[in-house]
Amino acid sequence: LIFIASLLLGTTITISSHHWVMAWTGLEINTLAILPLISKSHHPRAVEAATKYFLTQAAASALVLFSSMTNAWQTGQWDITQLTHPTSCLILTSAIAIKLGLVPFHFWFPEVLQGSPLTTGLLLSTVMKLPPIALLYMTSPSLNPTLLTTLAILSTALGGWMGLNQTQIRKILAFSSISHLGWMTIIIAYNPKLTLLNFYLYAMMTATVFLTLNTTKTLKLSTLMTAWAKTPPLNAMLLLTLLSLAGLPPLTGFLPKWLIIQELTKQDMTPAATLISLLSLLSLFFYLRLAYCTTITLPPHTTNHMKQWRTGKPANISIAILTTMSVMLLPLSPMIPTLI
Repeated sequence: LIFIASLLLGTTITISSHHWVMAWTGLEINTLAILPLISKSHHPRAVEAATKYFLTQAAASALVLFSSMTNAWQTGQWDITQLTHPTSCLILTSAIAIKLGLVPFHFWFPEVLQGSPLTTGLLLSTVMKLPPIALLYMTSPSLNPTLLTTLAILSTALGGWMGLNQTQIRKILAFSSISHLGWMTIIIAYNPKLTLLNFYLYAMMTATVFLTLNTTKTLKLSTLMTAWAKTPPLNAMLLLTLLSLAGLPPLTGFLPKWLIIQELTKQDMTPAATLISLLSLLSLFFYLRLAYCTTITLPPHTTNHMKQWRTGKPANISIAILTTMSVMLLPLSPMIPTLI
């Protein structure tokens, strides 16, 4: 409870701060609060994941402090929105890329997610991404759009490619997270509110997937194939949630992609929009493979494998609400432009 409270406190401090040192403090509280949650199981992989996470986040925090100090040295401003010095903008972009796990600083993220339990993995891929995205949102007018676009397209490409041959579900979700972050980063310089919208919807869909997997206790593709016997209705809905995460049209996940492509074409960035749409087909492939393993395959009957028993407890009400929202929010899209 203390660690979860510290997590929320750190996130809140970072989001609501105007001064760089306060933002840095919030990020540090966040990092220190999630470390025990990662290494809770005392498995060597978990300890290794916690160490990797600590080292990368410490490096990123140091860079955040360094960039803000450089900016304060040059301009005398400690305000987050007044980041004007080009060098400090560059350092800050790389620091936030390390924090988020954007390519080329993405290597730590799949490893850490693979080493931590599913609930901690959910926190890592949603709540822990909020403070860096808030900093990106506040400094977005002064950052270099070309650099952000390059990082974004590389993230979408590598997130798709490297997820193709994975069999561990947590690693697949890590690479899916990297490619989604690419979509968020490409639009931040032009319409930051779309980035936030994309993040909220992504967090909702990822929460659904993680909670569903946590209910069925599934960690690998091979166990996913036999998990249908536990909670058949939940597995059928997991199929739709995964397709929604991939961004297929009648589902919620299509909404942010649609608005982002629209905004990019308004900004005369049609090549970038085309490229990022084509690269998201790569991640569609592994979502489809997950969906195929979830509902369509029956395992071969020649091998003696353990059939799972149906769990007596029904799925959580929060999973029901999240799944419904992850699948059915697309009709709200006419409202979004009025809200933004």
